[in-house]
Amino acid sequence: MKSLSRRGFTLVELLVVIAIIGVMVGLLLPAVQAAREAARRMSCTNNLKQIGLAMHNYHDTYNRFPAAHAACCFGTWVVPVMPYVELGNVADLYQNWGGTDETGPRYGAAPNTTNVTNNRYPVFTCPSDLENQPIGQMTNHNYAVNFGNTGAAQQANLNGVIFGDAPFVQDVKKRIGMRNLVDGTSNTLLVSEVRQGQKSDLRGFLWWGDASKFTTYLAINSPLPDRIYTLSYCNPVPGMPCDISTADNPAMFASRSLHPGGVNSLLGDGSVRFFSETMNLQIWRGLSTSNAGEVLEGI
Repeated sequence: MKSLSRRGFTLVELLVVIAIIGVMVGLLLPAVQAAREAARRMSCTNNLKQIGLAMHNYHDTYNRFPAAHAACCFGTWVVPVMPYVELGNVADLYQNWGGTDETGPRYGAAPNTTNVTNNRYPVFTCPSDLENQPIGQMTNHNYAVNFGNTGAAQQANLNGVIFGDAPFVQDVKKRIGMRNLVDGTSNTLLVSEVRQGQKSDLRGFLWWGDASKFTTYLAINSPLPDRIYTLSYCNPVPGMPCDISTADNPAMFASRSLHPGGVNSLLGDGSVRFFSETMNLQIWRGLSTSNAGEVLEGI
């Protein structure tokens, strides 16, 4: 009988197969990464939809939006909306919201740290971003309320930009609600994304007053720096510059994200939209005003 011999792969054939596999993996990885980012962006969108529903339910209960924050250190909008995102048990543990040092602890003191501010809440966290704890175990998060088109202090005129009112204010006694969105609920931002600062950077530190809000004086993912009152709380990283505040450039934080090309934002009508970082700055500023009468085309 004639014996049959098996011929194995030659070295050249093996190298060709390995090269083909390498090319296929190289083509597949970006697709996998894009699919993962699409899922993370959808999760982020769902977070904002939940926050939007919470804002509307809070408004139905109190006929107003929650205050952005109470002074520097006695609570922000996050705590009042917690009961409407199934975190009522956590909100009940927070002490001295809207108080003073004479009436109880700040957000950075026990038992608030132990029970509330040391914890991370997925509904307030964009999965595309990098998590951070800037002070002790207290957490950064990713969504801030709209404080208008100038700075964190809602300056009436900032370098020629005229403040056009906003759906959120600092005054816990002032009643701002749907009736004040004269420009229309579908044309007024309520909440938008911010990035979590890294290391000691307080951007995204929603427990603190200034970081609980964003403004549109700067564009989406602006190459210009956010402004904070001291550089010790500022850690510039790619796509997230920051600098110390001045009279001409006061404290303010732009809307930023790690989603390619823009940010997710919640509008007054409860809808969530993705806004491109290339959109016209005047339109972006117009979306943050609640009573300026702009005609917003092409949004």
